[in-house]
Amino acid sequence: MVVPATVDNLSLEIIHDPSGRIVSIHWPQTIPGESDRYLHESITKLLGPVATVPYLQRVNQVLADGQPQQFQCVARCGPHPVGLDFSLSVAEDIDESGQQYLRGKGSVLSGAGSVMMPLHLHTMGVVADPAANAQAGLLANLSNYHGVLTSIASNIRKTLDLETIWQQTVDGLGSLLDLHRCLVCDYSVAMQTLDVVAEFYQPTLEPCLGQTFELSNKNDFRCTIHTLKPVLSDFDRKDTDAGPYTVLTVATCYRDEPNSVLLLQMPPDRPWHPLEIELVSELTDQVGTAIAHAKLFQASRTLADDLQKANEKLIDKNDELEEARRYAEEASRLKSEFLANTSHELRTPLNGMIGFLRLVLDGMADDPEEQEEFIEEAHKSALHLLNLINDVLDIAKIEAGKMEIDLSAISLQELFCDVENFTRPQAEQRGLYFDMKLPATLDEIKLYGNYQRILQVLLNLIGNAIKFTPEGGVTVSAEVKTQEVRFQGRKWPGHIKISVEDTGIGVSLEKQNRLFQTFSQVDGERTRQYGGTGLGLAISQRLIEAMGGKVQFISMGEGLGSTVTFTAILYQEPVIMAEAEGKQPAA
Repeated sequence: MVVPATVDNLSLEIIHDPSGRIVSIHWPQTIPGESDRYLHESITKLLGPVATVPYLQRVNQVLADGQPQQFQCVARCGPHPVGLDFSLSVAEDIDESGQQYLRGKGSVLSGAGSVMMPLHLHTMGVVADPAANAQAGLLANLSNYHGVLTSIASNIRKTLDLETIWQQTVDGLGSLLDLHRCLVCDYSVAMQTLDVVAEFYQPTLEPCLGQTFELSNKNDFRCTIHTLKPVLSDFDRKDTDAGPYTVLTVATCYRDEPNSVLLLQMPPDRPWHPLEIELVSELTDQVGTAIAHAKLFQASRTLADDLQKANEKLIDKNDELEEARRYAEEASRLKSEFLANTSHELRTPLNGMIGFLRLVLDGMADDPEEQEEFIEEAHKSALHLLNLINDVLDIAKIEAGKMEIDLSAISLQELFCDVENFTRPQAEQRGLYFDMKLPATLDEIKLYGNYQRILQVLLNLIGNAIKFTPEGGVTVSAEVKTQEVRFQGRKWPGHIKISVEDTGIGVSLEKQNRLFQTFSQVDGERTRQYGGTGLGLAISQRLIEAMGGKVQFISMGEGLGSTVTFTAILYQEPVIMAEAEGKQPAA
């Protein structure tokens, strides 16, 4: 049986026989015809199974001594269980068979102020009722109810932590009313479910924490949420002989919107007292407000966290944009500097060509030998100009992804021979030593790459080494690394590591990361002093990587020289001299 509880100011009057069968009932505020459904029914339907036993004990006592009794109880008339100030006496009318009847009159308690403390244990119907002894002991201290209730409410208001509010509520009510179980069920409007989020229970019961109830399957929960009024439900313990028990279900709300449901289970055979229901109702109003404030605080804190994260993302994004802006400005500056240096580099050989050819055209040469010298200088300037233009075109192709390189087997010895023919005269002209070292092998070392592009890289690296070495010299060496590598979907026996080492001006550690950047020059002033576009290393790196190798620059600092190494795919593994001792080479 599930009915919502309310408080009304009208009175109830019933007449029933000694067994509790109702023969007459009058309650004006009930729906017309509603009270008639109790006629010829047991008093249990009006008071509930738990409260019926002490009530019938009072009936027997009134019949025995003829003295009326006054007490407070909870009735279930109509849809609302209400607290009553009740009087029970023998009715004056006796039917034809001599059957005596009892008359009960109950005035509805209108508020907590009207709910009086029982003056003795009989007022709760615990006379000769051993099962109610626990309540008797509790009611002896009912004067402390309001003080304890105020303490519970005060503790709840001191925190905005939801879990603390939930747990303090069930612990406070469970201890205050000596309940068997007290639950807080969080209500989800969207899901129409209730989750048990806090629990007080006696050790003899099984815990319910974490369970989820579907609102459609729980009549008592659904009724209290829809009416926002307490609901009393009666249950039988089928697993034990403890007898029936009563559960009070009440919704907590804020501004008429439910946010949770409290479930309070009395011990078996102990009825609810009007004062207890009134006190629970008072507390749930404050619990509902505290839960709403805590959820609002939790939502605002979540929103603040989300805003903080969004702000951090915006800051990070702003930092990224600022970094991109600085990078773009730096790239723009480098390109401007590159164009300035390149235009200077292009103008220098072009002016040389024009100057020497003008001397020839104007007949300024004193003799044929001098004229030939002028033409030779113009030719050198033209070649220099061509190299500069080739660099610019190469980097443009690389940046556009249109650089195509044909790879094949090439001879390392032939490559080194051509490099030496080009570069040794330049080194000796500057007074530098120039050494080239090949691995000691019994057969020819073959690379897999593009001959012209590897030659271009070597000439660039050695040219830089000679240009930036005022004294000392340059050493070019090669080393075979027989470690299997994969390139273009094939396995190769290893690679060749080629090093160009000089004793020149070196590069500071903090500037080395700019060496391979396109349009970047380590030092603009140095570039103007030594000449060049600053594209050589960038082009070399891209070309070597396109042929499956890597480029690395090493310098311990300014004035300490530098070493540039790059690797190339080994086409076939050579026979190293040390491994071939005592063997005759193949004819």
